[in-house]
Amino acid sequence: MHAAILHNTGDDSLDVRDVETVSFGPGRVRVKMHKAGLCHSDLSAMSGVLAHPAPFIPGHEGAGEVVEVGEGVTHVKPGDRVIVCWMPPCDKCPSCKAGEGHMCRSGYRNLGNPNFKDGETIVPGMLGAGTFAEETVIAAYAAIPIPDDVPYEIAALIGCGVTTGIGAALNTAEVKPGSSVVVIGLGGVGISILQGAKVAGAVRIIAVDPTAGRREMALKFGATDAVAPEDLAQTVKGITGGFGVDYAFEAVGKAATLRAAYDVTRLGGTVCLVGAGSRTEMTDISMGELVMSEKAILPSFYGGGDIRRTYATIIDLWRAGRIDLDSMITHHVPLTDINEAIRQMHTGEALRTIIDIA
Repeated sequence: MHAAILHNTGDDSLDVRDVETVSFGPGRVRVKMHKAGLCHSDLSAMSGVLAHPAPFIPGHEGAGEVVEVGEGVTHVKPGDRVIVCWMPPCDKCPSCKAGEGHMCRSGYRNLGNPNFKDGETIVPGMLGAGTFAEETVIAAYAAIPIPDDVPYEIAALIGCGVTTGIGAALNTAEVKPGSSVVVIGLGGVGISILQGAKVAGAVRIIAVDPTAGRREMALKFGATDAVAPEDLAQTVKGITGGFGVDYAFEAVGKAATLRAAYDVTRLGGTVCLVGAGSRTEMTDISMGELVMSEKAILPSFYGGGDIRRTYATIIDLWRAGRIDLDSMITHHVPLTDINEAIRQMHTGEALRTIIDIA
């Protein structure tokens, strides 16, 4: 079967080739992939910004059909539709037992069971997932069942970007009705944040991105204002009388954009850091500022709550027409043209590209 492999960290393209699946057995599930989404974290893992052993098969956002289950697997069966979850709650570790399943690090542990073989080389899927393939073998608890009325492409989006963004607004920051919000970075995660803020009842949502096309899209998804980064400070000053917004979300993963989010947040307001940046990039926010301004900085990882509950909430919101996931999909490409999807993300012309696998 075909899969897209990154041979070396730093390569800017993937090699679509025949591989085998391995490691099927007790507690494992074989999934025929139908749709996958390209997330910026895939590019970060390819470049080395997010550390990941290479070679590997990227893709951590996807959905498909269970075709085989190993011994001991009871929550899914062949024919079930599932999201492939890249960091599922194991329900056994200290984080899960503390009620913080989103902090479970199961995806890293699942790298210990590589799921592909390229010739004689054993190759892991990204964080144990590897959704850029016609088929993948994953830990059973990483297969999250979805209702039959949820299309595979919508389920793929929910697998990462949408959950990360909407969860940040609803679970981590807990945006209040009547509040003002800034969202910096308008990729799939940023657009999901602003949709979450809208659902929560924010009355002013200022969307920020250097790409004009993405600013235009943000207005269609619920932003009340859309500005370039250089216009952010003046816009917030004009809207709030210089006081600042209640919530500012950073969805880029850069020290400069965290600084910008911090600066436009009011005294006592909330800065929510969602972008996954490099481990070596350091912020310049001082100890004095942190105390004197009493602005809360809340990092948000994978939606800030039990992903199974957040998945279900998002599906309910989508069914009710309160969020628009269909319009987030701006492009489709087949697996064989996955490097075109990478190009579209680099240029900013795609909001979310769906990889059509089966």
